[in-house]
Amino acid sequence: MNNLKAELLRGLWYVACPSAEVKPGKTLAKTLMNEPVLLGRDSKGKAFAIKDICPHRGIPLRYGQFDGETVQCCYHGWRFDTSGTCVDIPSTHEYQTIDYSKISCGAYPVIERQGLIWVYFSESGEAPEDGRQPEPPRLPDFADEDEPKLAIMLPFVCSVDHAALGLMDPTHAAFVHTSWWFKKNATKLRPKEKHFAPSDLGWAMVRHKLPPQNIAYKLLGDEVTTEIRYRLPGLRIEHIQGDKHSVVGLTTITPIDEDKTEVRQMFWASMGWVGPFKPLLRHLMKVFLDQDRRVVIQQREGLEYNPKLMLINDADTQGRWWMQLKEEWNRSGSEAREFRNPVKERTLRWMS
Repeated sequence: MNNLKAELLRGLWYVACPSAEVKPGKTLAKTLMNEPVLLGRDSKGKAFAIKDICPHRGIPLRYGQFDGETVQCCYHGWRFDTSGTCVDIPSTHEYQTIDYSKISCGAYPVIERQGLIWVYFSESGEAPEDGRQPEPPRLPDFADEDEPKLAIMLPFVCSVDHAALGLMDPTHAAFVHTSWWFKKNATKLRPKEKHFAPSDLGWAMVRHKLPPQNIAYKLLGDEVTTEIRYRLPGLRIEHIQGDKHSVVGLTTITPIDEDKTEVRQMFWASMGWVGPFKPLLRHLMKVFLDQDRRVVIQQREGLEYNPKLMLINDADTQGRWWMQLKEEWNRSGSEAREFRNPVKERTLRWMS
């Protein structure tokens, strides 16, 4: 955990981007999991992901052209379909015989739902249905066609581990999130007590009532409750539910490589009147997330010296769980056995 670089987990689905970022007939080049990925959407609207390297001379395919069906390399005009299979080599002489189907740039399994494009990074070339995570999780209360009302992304110059530990840290808000509109104050810390239990590939802060004095929660109705889940490979899902409306907040932590990360925050809401407030809400989200981004960059200066770090019980327990989950995922894979969640049910207490 004190290292600048993190081990990247494979055999899992990662959020590549919101659906809205990939337009019909267009492509989007990204580095994800230390691999060059070219996302796209064909003429029928179906999302795909191929490796962004031409197998002929190694030039990135993003410099070529996409006609809605095939990607053409800019160097020698080789064409690849949306499954990554070569379909044309212009320089082929009429007397040459080449089996194009045996040439591929490589492709990644893709699932698109709830306004997100998920990409699967295999452990050893397996299909998702043959792996340990057949499909990505669904968000509660919303249909597959429901897109997020709000979405932002900030690049974090830190490993996925430090991004995850910073975002799940329950005690930093009073010192990091110090905007005038946020109620936290380091001089007015209050005791907190939450019950936690293991859940699928992670743990959950068990559903509990939210303070009735908070005006924002009253918009959802009476008896507003929340549940927060953390799960591999880097998801935080908060489900806030009232008797009138519900909101789901999703934070995704997707590695660019071993020491750079994309952090996204997105919200789904059943209320139809969010639209006019989007510019203000998006600004506040960016301010809040940028405070987390800046502090992990500052932390990096100290981590350069590879110090021995100290974690304390309760306040840092979730950080320990994160590292234990990663270790168990890798160990269970190498031993070809079922994943055994190391998290145990317990109550945590801290001041914040």
